[in-house]
Amino acid sequence: MSTLARARCRAKAHPLAMDAVLAAAVLICMVAGSFVEPRHRDSVSWALRTPDSLSLVLMALGAAALVFRRRAPMTVLALTGTVSVVESVTGDPRAPVAMSAVVALYTVASTTDRPTTWRVGLLTMTVLTGAAMSAGSLPWYAQENLAIFAWTGIGATAGDAVRSRRAFVRAIRERAERAERTREEEARRRVAEERLRIARDLHDVVAHHIALVNVQAGVAAHVMDKRPDQAKEALAHVREASRSALNELRATVGLLRQSGDPEAPTEPAPGLDRLDDLTGTFRSAGLHIEVARADQGTTLPAAVDLAAYRIIQEALTNVQKHAGPRAKAEVSVVRVGPNIEITVLDDGSGGNETQHSGGGHGLLGMRERVSALRGTLTTGPRYGGGFRVHAILPVKNRTPIEEDPA
Repeated sequence: MSTLARARCRAKAHPLAMDAVLAAAVLICMVAGSFVEPRHRDSVSWALRTPDSLSLVLMALGAAALVFRRRAPMTVLALTGTVSVVESVTGDPRAPVAMSAVVALYTVASTTDRPTTWRVGLLTMTVLTGAAMSAGSLPWYAQENLAIFAWTGIGATAGDAVRSRRAFVRAIRERAERAERTREEEARRRVAEERLRIARDLHDVVAHHIALVNVQAGVAAHVMDKRPDQAKEALAHVREASRSALNELRATVGLLRQSGDPEAPTEPAPGLDRLDDLTGTFRSAGLHIEVARADQGTTLPAAVDLAAYRIIQEALTNVQKHAGPRAKAEVSVVRVGPNIEITVLDDGSGGNETQHSGGGHGLLGMRERVSALRGTLTTGPRYGGGFRVHAILPVKNRTPIEEDPA
């Protein structure tokens, strides 16, 4: 830390002591200036004269008041202005008591607003200059009188400039701090969103495949002794479901590690082009599914395509887990104007419709995905039994026909 920086730190830590030092310096300057006596119009000569007692007292009062200039700037200005007026009326020749009033005026200007500085500065200039011009043996146009006018103006202007600079620096610091807080809040928000996205993906992958593994393992255990061929088929489905789960988990983890490990394995995110494979895994687990599609020729953005796939995957997983062993499901994908509508219905033959909206995270994950795309999601029991999931996702008009009118 430089010497100047250390001096500023001390000044901020002990303002009263620094003001006392300033007051002593001003007193020395006023006393030294009282020995300067103008004898001719164009020259100034130094005389070894001693100021009278009243001038010494007035200089001491003005300097002593400056010790408290930060605590009560207006009061100090009033006191120093008064002693300056008294010196202008009684001093012959005058002592430079007005120097203390100039310092006090600077303090007022640097600690108040601009309108107050203008009013107080003009009043101080008028009173001190008027008293100097109207009293004493010097003519009103004497340089000493004009100097009072100039120095009071300089004090007010310098104080206002310092105040403006402090306000400017403070505003810059506040903007920098606010920008830093905004960046931190944005970073926290993005981290939270990324955590939710990762949680949704992992839930969708794990819940779907583990549900299939659970069903197929139960089938294998049930028919192991009586129908070993069917048990082997069920175990094959278990192996395939577990392999698919591992592949999707590997792809998800690979996406997370891409920035730091370019060798991490990645693959395209699943979409509606894999809907037949998805429904095939559920059919192999014994779930009867009917699929109806009316979205031919529509190219979905990657985020919408993934959301549609995950919504169908989670809805069918809930059907597999909660709707009962004889449940039937219907899946429809329809392009309606600027939107694509996803509907998954089940007949709820197992009688466990309420479990669809239980304490899991499946429906919550659906809602988060749809909300992120500014779509709408409707879920709830069907009249007569069963459950319904209906999602409306906005889609940009990006069909092949629209992209190539010719």
